[in-house]
Amino acid sequence: MTSWDTEERRALRASARRFTESEIVPHLAAWEDAGAVPRELHRAASEADLLGVGFPESVGGSGGSAVDAMVIAEEIILAGGSSGLVAALFTHGIGLPHLVRAGDPSLIERVARPVLAGEKIVSLAVTEPDAGSDVARLRTRAVRDGVGFVVSGGMLFITSGTRADFFTVAVRTGGEGARGISLLLVERDLPGVGVSAPLRKMGWLCSDTAELRFDEVRVPAGNLIGAENEGFPAIMAQFVGERLSLAVQAYATAQRCLDLTLAWIAHRETFGRPLAGRQVVRHRVAEMAQRTDVARTYTRAVADAWEAGEDVLARVAMAKNTAVAACDYVVDNAVQLHGGLGYMRESEVERHYRDSRILGIGGGTNEIMTEIVAKLLVP
Repeated sequence: MTSWDTEERRALRASARRFTESEIVPHLAAWEDAGAVPRELHRAASEADLLGVGFPESVGGSGGSAVDAMVIAEEIILAGGSSGLVAALFTHGIGLPHLVRAGDPSLIERVARPVLAGEKIVSLAVTEPDAGSDVARLRTRAVRDGVGFVVSGGMLFITSGTRADFFTVAVRTGGEGARGISLLLVERDLPGVGVSAPLRKMGWLCSDTAELRFDEVRVPAGNLIGAENEGFPAIMAQFVGERLSLAVQAYATAQRCLDLTLAWIAHRETFGRPLAGRQVVRHRVAEMAQRTDVARTYTRAVADAWEAGEDVLARVAMAKNTAVAACDYVVDNAVQLHGGLGYMRESEVERHYRDSRILGIGGGTNEIMTEIVAKLLVP
């Protein structure tokens, strides 16, 4: 038994699987066509005690750790969900932690509790059209004006942006560089907030994505999350959890595609023989299984070390790249071994093939992960 396979986590997996099979799988294709998941799904996930896992009960959560939340994401994918569904339903996993950690009672009551109850949606807005992953070059500015801030600028690629009620926004309140960045809560209905139509994407079709514009938006000073000009360290700290979650989604997607492929080759016949009877196919799935297991084992070990308080910055970057590489290999071969069916929208592996492409981009690209490791190895 490992830390990921305790009695409590087996029960959590069973709950996530039941929810996925009854509330997600029958509707996922329709949500892909619609371009978003319904708000009712958030309330249903909260009622099932899944939405608030990883957040303390004192702020409206269900308790448990960030690793427990990763267990849920993993099981949703293994049960027939998708990484896009996880991104849409659990956007608060990246939009809420900064606020909860800051601990402002007013913001917790106004934002955290309704979000974790499935009544509201919060998104994280850090990526600008020009800066991308280089958060220290942020240009969206918040200027002090009397009792609040005036925010001007824009953000791009905001997950759940078209549905969100709140945005946790990175803004420049001080000078240039990392030391001048703060986090502000911006409510969607404030005058001057503009939200684009849903952006059209290759994958994650059920996860709506938007561009945001802030045209001299007046935000109360009470919406400041944490200390002024101290937002950069908070953003970087939360990146660790986000990158680990993406790594978990990557190896879970690989495992799901491996499972689907094993079932397919067992009954699919070509030239009078099942695919599983051909050595080239058996060796291919053996390689798929090996890469998936290595990614899973390493990612879980790094997640456990992170939960134990160890410095895992380099290992997280390596885990994400390892899991993404395994996923890339497995989804490509899953489509290949499914043949023409693998190219059809009716095939689940086709969706995973499209969805997985973002995993090496979101939360920091493969190249940035490699640079993090290199900087820590060679200061």
